[in-house]
Amino acid sequence: MTDKQLGAQERAEILLEALPYIRRFYNKTIIVKYGGHAMVDDELKKLFAMDVVMMKYIGINPVVVHGGGPQIGAVLKKLGKESQFIQGMRVTDEETMNIVEMVLVGSVNKEIVGLINRNGGKAVGLSGKDGSLTRAEKYYLNEEKQKDMPTEIIDVGLVGKVKEINAGLIQSLVKDGFIPVIAPTGMGDNGETYNINADIVAGEVAAALKAEKLVLLTDVEGVWDRDKQLINTMDNRRALQMIDDGTIAGGMFPKVKCCLKALRGGVGKAHIIDGRKKHAMLLEVFTDQGIGTEIVL
Repeated sequence: MTDKQLGAQERAEILLEALPYIRRFYNKTIIVKYGGHAMVDDELKKLFAMDVVMMKYIGINPVVVHGGGPQIGAVLKKLGKESQFIQGMRVTDEETMNIVEMVLVGSVNKEIVGLINRNGGKAVGLSGKDGSLTRAEKYYLNEEKQKDMPTEIIDVGLVGKVKEINAGLIQSLVKDGFIPVIAPTGMGDNGETYNINADIVAGEVAAALKAEKLVLLTDVEGVWDRDKQLINTMDNRRALQMIDDGTIAGGMFPKVKCCLKALRGGVGKAHIIDGRKKHAMLLEVFTDQGIGTEIVL
């Protein structure tokens, strides 16, 4: 057998390995939180768009929720406005919120929609205001001081938390063959705009749609244990223990928390994977081994 024939045979075997997963996830919804290095590397951006389109063509319903922190930071810096964070949350005054909305909705969202459409998909961009997609309310941080002292409530401005997701709007678009691409902003009861953590929005969307999977693309392999070893699968109990003992902290903390909340809301499985790997989503969804960390109840 020639090298060319061997290569063709290997590709056929890869397709056969994917067959049971294609069958399992046919007509199911998978929420993908798109962020990290995969959003800034030109090759990875194109491959991400192709992966999403492929999922749609084989009968899976992908819904994309994206971040945009580095892009927001870059624009703020150009305008001479410093980014301020408290417990990982961007302090968002009215001027900053206008810039956040401009970057997320007017730039990042449109770029992702354009990439997917150029690669054969039918993507449509949404902000939290569109069709009242994301109803939100003000979010306050809690900071514990000394023992037996009252918890301090910290106001971080126009940072929001999700009250309700208009699942019907997303379902209508999916039914009509579209790939929704959602910016993590929300609308308050008085029409004000809120900046919301993209991981949180992805988890809330996944729960509202009772998605089969929630997949978070990050810049690390997945969740590590105390010895910096990748955890392939973890359940709710182990995750809570690792949060309590400080093993899960920093940027991984909100990701794991949103996964657990999504699972409790009816999502089948949640995955935290390395978006720096080419075709990371396909490797997770369509291969026996998968990548990253799988979280289950």
